[in-house]
Amino acid sequence: MSSLRLTDQTEDPHHLRLSGPRDVLEISAPLPGVLRLRHAPDALGRALTFPALPPKRSFAVLGSPGLALNVREDGHLLEVSAGGLLLTLSRRSGQWQVSEGAELLAKATDWDAAPGPVQGAYAPAAAAPPELRRTHLSLHAPEEAAYLGLGGRTGPHDRRGRRLTFWNTDAYQHTTEADPLYTSLPLLLTLRGGAASGLFVDEPWRMELDLARLDPGTLRWDSAGPELDVYVIAGPQPADVLRRYAELTGKAPLPPLWALGAGQSRWGYRSHAEALAAARGYRDRGLPLDALYLDIDYMDAYRVWTFDPARFPDPAATVRELRDLGVRTVPIVDPALHAQPGNPVYEEALAAGHLVQTARGEPLVGEVWPNPAVWPDLTRPEVVEWWAAQHRALTDLGVGGQWNDMNEPSAFSVRPSSATPGSATPGSATPVAASPGQGTEPEGKTLPADARHGERSHLEVHNAYANGMNEASRRAYREARPNERPWILSRAGYAGIQRFAGLWTGDNSAEWSHLAQSLPMIAGLGLSGVALAGADVGGFGGDTTGELLTRWYQAAVGYPFLRNHSEARARPQEPWRFGEPYLGHIREALALRYRLLPHLYTLVWQASQEGSPVLRPLAFHHPGDPYALAEQGAYLLGEGLLIAPVLRASERVKATYLPPGEWTELRGLRPLPQPRPGGAVALTEAPLGHLPIFLGSGYALPLTAPAERTGSAQWAELTWLIGPGEELSGTLYEDEGDGEGPWRLTRLSGRRGGGITTLRRVTEGSLRPARGRERLELCGFTSVRSVQHAQHYALEGGVLRLTLPSDWEEVVIRE
Repeated sequence: MSSLRLTDQTEDPHHLRLSGPRDVLEISAPLPGVLRLRHAPDALGRALTFPALPPKRSFAVLGSPGLALNVREDGHLLEVSAGGLLLTLSRRSGQWQVSEGAELLAKATDWDAAPGPVQGAYAPAAAAPPELRRTHLSLHAPEEAAYLGLGGRTGPHDRRGRRLTFWNTDAYQHTTEADPLYTSLPLLLTLRGGAASGLFVDEPWRMELDLARLDPGTLRWDSAGPELDVYVIAGPQPADVLRRYAELTGKAPLPPLWALGAGQSRWGYRSHAEALAAARGYRDRGLPLDALYLDIDYMDAYRVWTFDPARFPDPAATVRELRDLGVRTVPIVDPALHAQPGNPVYEEALAAGHLVQTARGEPLVGEVWPNPAVWPDLTRPEVVEWWAAQHRALTDLGVGGQWNDMNEPSAFSVRPSSATPGSATPGSATPVAASPGQGTEPEGKTLPADARHGERSHLEVHNAYANGMNEASRRAYREARPNERPWILSRAGYAGIQRFAGLWTGDNSAEWSHLAQSLPMIAGLGLSGVALAGADVGGFGGDTTGELLTRWYQAAVGYPFLRNHSEARARPQEPWRFGEPYLGHIREALALRYRLLPHLYTLVWQASQEGSPVLRPLAFHHPGDPYALAEQGAYLLGEGLLIAPVLRASERVKATYLPPGEWTELRGLRPLPQPRPGGAVALTEAPLGHLPIFLGSGYALPLTAPAERTGSAQWAELTWLIGPGEELSGTLYEDEGDGEGPWRLTRLSGRRGGGITTLRRVTEGSLRPARGRERLELCGFTSVRSVQHAQHYALEGGVLRLTLPSDWEEVVIRE
């Protein structure tokens, strides 16, 4: 290719443009530690503004003025620096690299093949036809690098050696090797030499990524779109990458406290009586429950925004009676509209031009649960605003939140162009094709690639469709009840979805392999910016067992989102369906969950501030430890609480890798006297009723009393459980659990050494504590001579228990 030439930069110091005969590369720095390279290899053929690129509307990235660029030329080499990063680019070959100091973050290779600098030199794998691989980018993949993130994928934490597709897919009862699934979150977290960096490719088009599978030394993106928009994100820690990504694409709003409580759902609660019976079943058995999720059974003929008048004759009464039990109602909403005369939502959407259209400009007609069905075009702002207004059918009832489903978008079939909703019969539908890229046939159970969303094709906006749906939901609930925090749950999403909704991993199965797979899937979502994530407890499809359900509830103690959910054809799996001893063990797991709520709520608040995950793979805090990276069967809940659930049938001993440091094993949150050394595998006895948990050295864990429902996040009872160590630290965030009222942030810090332990507490915020005293339980003590400022203390089994006034500031312990 010909050399890239540098255009005049005097008008805008925040952007640098280079162009060749046909291609354009724009460089900018939207934030400190983030560089953007937007490349269009055939800009001449598609942009009337050539050599300038037209403005881009991103579904993910928030607007920012960016940083001023410093540019230096040295022959054919160009150096661009801003925000601590340095881009070095060869205008002769188009190759570039980004570094932070001496640390190389990304290095592009093979930019000199036609038609432009991002065309790779080798032939791509035959995973998709050529029209779905219009634009290419190759990066150097060092042998020692590990690649994490990329959403809720199957497989291990390290994605190296995989070829992944970004195409949101309705993957009913997917296997543990399936790809693609429900979300497209193209944030790649690289770990190399103990340091982390990120690469975000902001393209909602169908895309594939080869992670050193075809060529062990190369990462390769193949996109169906006409350009690639790449953000290189600095670390050096994984938390730094996630913080910068959250600043770029938005932070997850703090949910209401009740959304962290236990949820129950079933595709099969077919009436008011059945819904109330499920909730009362929890209350009658002393089981915690905060939300009941209503599946499609509540609707009238699957018409969204309706209730069946025979089975739910008084929806307001259903919501009210559940609320009297302390249970919130969360109904499902699907985007497809029943295309039937007399359906006011359909008629309004049709008249206003709000529907997805065929390539011929007619409303696209197909089948989902309603048949015939049409789809609102939720990629356009005016349709998002219109969809938000439809929520009054639910918000006026006082429902607690919303569950958005089938929003990949899913379609069971589509009809030929020129079919009209009133004339076609269900049998005239065209089944969805399974092969990609064949003319206008859909890929998977979705809409055809050439369907129209305003001026955009479905191939371009498919992955981002769910973002608009969830944006509308959050807006509607915020406007309807400004003093309450919305809780929105979604099955599908694209980058930036965390601003609007939490995600779950979709239609899994009641199998042990799916239980084990849930941990890296939820962790992968967290490493892609979606901290509020979970998996269907017990498995959605198939028949679970008492043992599997028990172990799943134990594993889900640290899921950010916890819900038991199953399909109508499966065996009912409410916890009491299996009798004892399973019911008692599940009750204990839920009690443990509710005791941990101060800690969970603090982690969720931190996610809303910094973008950090709640459920974390061990490598998140130990990025240079290959054994931490390889551990798939345990997770960190925060930095110092390690949970190692049993994930195989009949297993009664758990083997878990413990990262460096000392770890105290907890039995029902009661510490055992002898710490376990880290940097090694620990064997733990794990009978059916036991969940192995380990507390890190010096970590202060805030706990409360168990309860049958959440209330306020001003904890009336609070105990700090502190592991042995030289440096002691802990954090607690409190507020009213909903709304935007006063808050209180507590930080503990201390040191133990030379026979003296000093612990200090500092608080911020105007919220007054709801308790008259606090308790501290410090592990690893054998003797105590005195304790200053404590109301009471006692030493038992190596644990020093203190009672302190609620306004305490310092404690001094002498051994």
